[in-house]
This record gives sequence, structure tokens and C-alpha cells, in this order.
Amino acid sequence: MSDVQGLDLAGYYDYYETPVKMVPTPEGGLTAWRLDRSTGGWKPANDIVDEILFAMGGDIFVRTAEQFVQRTEEERGHYLKGEGPIFALYETVKAIEDVAIAEGRPYTVEEAALIAGIRRRTFVMFEEQLRQAGDPGADPSIATAPS
Repeated sequence: MSDVQGLDLAGYYDYYETPVKMVPTPEGGLTAWRLDRSTGGWKPANDIVDEILFAMGGDIFVRTAEQFVQRTEEERGHYLKGEGPIFALYETVKAIEDVAIAEGRPYTVEEAALIAGIRRRTFVMFEEQLRQAGDPGADPSIATAPS
């Protein structure tokens, strides 16, 4: 993690309801990546770094690695459609959500744990595919990072 004048610059954020991550660069700086809801990949977001770091509040929130993974997969599962094992898992989460909504209740402890586990798994799977496709923002290790 980069640290400049006491500021921890690397981290995870919700920026106007979109997951954003800031990661250190090998040169000692940092790069920001914003989730692209149309592809599930990462697009550069260095233009919003100052706003995130110095204008916290409103619609900008700090997240743990686990919260970031969960939010990213919530967005991917909602906005993306496709075939294959990742999308089958997104459909499993949607089915659990639909039952709870139809019954007008929060998730049970078991449902919440199942959803969280599936999202950690799909995050790793999706990030590995992005990395293989050359997405420089992809990092499957976030799902196993300490929060």
C-alpha cells in the first residue's frame, strides 16, 4: 500500500454506487480502477482519485476488501448476462434473493453465508478470466485479502 504524508492511498471504495479500487504501482504511485458495468472489467479512474481521497462523504464510502468483493459481484450479477459457470452462479444468487423478496424477509443466516461464499468464488473466477484477457486492473487475490 502506498503511504504519502500519512495517507493510506490504496483501498476500496463505493463511488456513487460503483466499486472503485486504488492500488499501488511499482513506481510508488497509485492507479485507480472503476468497475465497468457493461463488461464487468476495470476501466482507469485516475480522474476521480482526488475526489475520493479528499471529498469523502455523500456518495463516497470506504470499503473493506470483503465488502468490495461483495459489491463488485452484486453489480456484475445484476448487470451482466451470459453463459457458463459464473453466470450459473449469478443465477443461483438471484434465485435466493428472489425467494427472500417474495417472502418479504431478510436473508437467513445460511442464505447470507451462501451468497457471500458464491460471490467470493465468482469474483475470483471473473478476475482470473479478466487477467487472462489482459485486463490490467484484474486481481483475483482481493477475494482472499484480509479485511
